Amino acid sequence: MWITITDLSVKQVAADQLSNPKNPGNPMILNLFQREGRMAFWVTKNKRAYPQYIEASTGKIISKRKWTEEMSAFAQQELAQLPPQKTVFRITVFGWIFLLGALALLGYLVYDGLVASPQRSEQFEQRQAEKAKVSEGDIYLGRIEVYKEKGTPLGMKGEFGCFKVVKVEGDTYHLAKSTEMNKTAKPLEQMNSSDFEQQAIVVQAKELSAYYKTFVSEDGLTEISFQEKKE
Repeated sequence: MWITITDLSVKQVAADQLSNPKNPGNPMILNLFQREGRMAFWVTKNKRAYPQYIEASTGKIISKRKWTEEMSAFAQQELAQLPPQKTVFRITVFGWIFLLGALALLGYLVYDGLVASPQRSEQFEQRQAEKAKVSEGDIYLGRIEVYKEKGTPLGMKGEFGCFKVVKVEGDTYHLAKSTEMNKTAKPLEQMNSSDFEQQAIVVQAKELSAYYKTFVSEDGLTEISFQEKKE
């Protein structure tokens, strides 16, 4: 970020009565000035005034290290008589644009945090709850596992295919599987999703989420999982 410092003269006083420590005989001018700082966003000016001696003929500044006691005393005397100067702080046009942009961003973040985010979260939860819901007539691509003995995979028979939700009674679901099932998984569009067995399988919901649903029979020997819903 660029910054410039400018010395602004407030008052100039002839100092002919003082001896020039650099070039004796060359008259001096006491310059009292304020220091202004400019940045991209604002302009500042300190109320404090500073003294400097300048050669009248050359305009060169005399280093403060070469000042005599008389020069220092005269500078302090003139500073004491100088009326109080004002402190300046002014925002530039670019600074106002930046400030308004920052306020707009802050307002958006506050709105997003207090209003928009809760609304989006609520809408997301509503969509998830809607996707988790299983209704009569729905058709899903899924897998059925039939166990010979509960708790052991030995002798388990697994098939992939489509399932139709025939009836929903509270937590009990009647699911009819497709008349054509496969030993391996295939995309939904390659599976028979039109013809289903007359006898439905009665199961209870084990897990119902937006993207994964599982059901298990009362005896625990049949488990059906849904993977994709037919739209």
